[in-house]
Amino acid sequence: MARGKQDNSLDAPKGLRTSVIPRRDPLEQRDTFGRFTEWIARAMGTPWFILGLTIFVVAWMLWNTLLPNAWRFDSAALGFIALTLVLSLQASYAAPLILLAQNRQDDRDRVQIEQDRQRAERNLADTEYLAREVVALRLAVRDMATKDFIRAELRALLEDLDKGEPAENGRARA
Repeated sequence: MARGKQDNSLDAPKGLRTSVIPRRDPLEQRDTFGRFTEWIARAMGTPWFILGLTIFVVAWMLWNTLLPNAWRFDSAALGFIALTLVLSLQASYAAPLILLAQNRQDDRDRVQIEQDRQRAERNLADTEYLAREVVALRLAVRDMATKDFIRAELRALLEDLDKGEPAENGRARA
């Protein structure tokens, strides 16, 4: 028997047999169901759903009031009991599906908030590092001679040379 292949014979342990119906990963099934609930919640939150539901209810009521008695299946005299049951059934499934979709969105929001927090921490650390580097550079630049300081020193040396006097502070004549 080749390694990695599953044996379908009856002498193989039950866990190694493959079934006729392929089994899917439970996480994948949850994700598929979650996407389905989000699709339902999004569809129910559209004006087209409200319009379609309104057309359905009006058509139901017109059918059961205007057509001959033989074609009617819900009594207007009893307050459209079947329509009430259908709408109650729709609402009883809609509410949990919408809640499931909201829970999935909350989970995604929680992950996004955590990622945003981590990104903000990294940005803060980078900003603090750059601020320290800028301060270090400023301190290093203050210790360096500026262009104006060097010009002033050169002018003083030129004046000393022109006067023929020895340079100040122990500087020798060039």
